Amino acid sequence: MARILLTTTSFQDTPGPHHDKLEAAGYEIVRERGPLPEERMLELVGEIDGFLCGDDAVTRAVIEKALPRLKVISKYGIGLDKIDVDAATDLKVPVTFCPGVNHTTVAEHTFGLLLAVYRHIVAECAFVKSGQWKRLTGHELLGKTIGVVGLGRIGKEVAVRAKAFGMEVVGYDLYWDDDFAAKHEIKRVDDVTEIFRDAHVISLHTNLTEQTRHLVNADTLRMMKSDAVLLNCARGELVDSRALAAALDEERIAGYGADVLDQEPPPADHPLLKAKNTVFTPHIGSRTYESVVRQATMAVDNLIAVLSGETPRAQANKLD
Repeated sequence: MARILLTTTSFQDTPGPHHDKLEAAGYEIVRERGPLPEERMLELVGEIDGFLCGDDAVTRAVIEKALPRLKVISKYGIGLDKIDVDAATDLKVPVTFCPGVNHTTVAEHTFGLLLAVYRHIVAECAFVKSGQWKRLTGHELLGKTIGVVGLGRIGKEVAVRAKAFGMEVVGYDLYWDDDFAAKHEIKRVDDVTEIFRDAHVISLHTNLTEQTRHLVNADTLRMMKSDAVLLNCARGELVDSRALAAALDEERIAGYGADVLDQEPPPADHPLLKAKNTVFTPHIGSRTYESVVRQATMAVDNLIAVLSGETPRAQANKLD
């Protein structure tokens, strides 16, 4: 009987047919509450045939220790930066993932964060609940320029919703979709610094790479308008947290809404937790009943396919 290490919490916490499909496969399931650090992953692997993982540290050391029994790494979701895909490829372990399952959910969450920051919704709620009738003045979205960094599936959905709010949309992506941009009247910029300089709202939807790590830093923050708001539903490491906290506290930018942090969960002394005008959620951008079922079902399908010697629905690495 194959043994599967299941670590993603939204899979485990959300009811749906994905549970039935995994149970019907007849595997022995080892359940943990991720995301797990490398140290804990190293303790668990060795007698595991497949990972069904979220943002756990699947490093070269973890993969090497998991061999020769490990047959598949099935990523629940799309972000692969926590998985050493190169190591998996070198060691002939398939890495599957779930593209196209959470773009609607994350785009909607992005606008939830934007409205929360722009209209001070979290602060105003706290005032009312504490017995204070304190009213702050916010901003409307109509006519504002939003810069979308990364026009993949999620970035495109953000752009569509921004147009519905009457916003002007500018975008940056290395792989530009001319047809989509023309249809939705999205202006392309060739240099991402133009977005930092000109946009009232900047929304990050790009992958985390060595080139994009700390894309938001002291230099790019100095380019931003004093009334600009930054949104991050991608990866916390895209942002230099200390530089951003300083910019917020000095009111050099107006606010930050994020579903991700560079440390999750964050330590009590994380610099952004006490910064001015911030709204955070605990990496739940894709955590809806609809999206979880889509992601979980695809992740299970991928897992079963590889263990059955069949082609998965989406594989991130090509093996000889």
